[in-house]
Amino acid sequence: MTVFLSCPQFWLVAPIAYLLGCSNGSVLVSKYILHDDVRNHGSGNAGLTNFHRVFGAKLVPLVILSDVLKAVLALLIGWGLSLTLGADVLASAGASQEIARLTFQYWAAIFCLLGHMFPCMFHFRGGKGILSGGTVALMVDWRIGLLVWGAFLILVIATRYVSLGSIAAGALFPVGTALFHPGYGFLLLLGFVLGAMVIWGHRANIVRLIHGNENRFTLHRDKGGTT
Repeated sequence: MTVFLSCPQFWLVAPIAYLLGCSNGSVLVSKYILHDDVRNHGSGNAGLTNFHRVFGAKLVPLVILSDVLKAVLALLIGWGLSLTLGADVLASAGASQEIARLTFQYWAAIFCLLGHMFPCMFHFRGGKGILSGGTVALMVDWRIGLLVWGAFLILVIATRYVSLGSIAAGALFPVGTALFHPGYGFLLLLGFVLGAMVIWGHRANIVRLIHGNENRFTLHRDKGGTT
């Protein structure tokens, strides 16, 4: 942990990933293509689900592309910077190049999600990070990706609650980290932070789920503009 925290490359990842994360697909498409900010409608959230409910499916692929691409770029940059660490640095930390890659990519993912959830150029009002977070899971380890995406899809199909699937996926991310990469406390800590961010972003949904008034996903556009 100390070795990574002392590396300037490690800290360089943070602002780059954050700025990439700020390119929120729902906000960009709604403001600059549809000229109608998605945050002024429905739940007020700048996420894919609210975008679909308010504007329909026509431009959903652009939102998906934006949120996936920024996560891919952030993690690729993290990976690239991890490769600049010398073998002597890794040896002193008792870490392999693979652990360095994962650590840098988890770090990049945290700041990419921070940018998505709190974009500085959009008044810090963003989305909940599910699509970007799901991309992160697939990129860092396909087994973690399979675990979180499997839980997400099963719950959404079974209940039609996107939020419930998202919360489960967030909770399972650190579980997957512990299962497939045991023995690395700092990595587990970063995985826990990532999962906690996703769950925290759904705190209002958790309250609605508890009270039984959460909205179920539908393929049809909400013509009333509400969720």
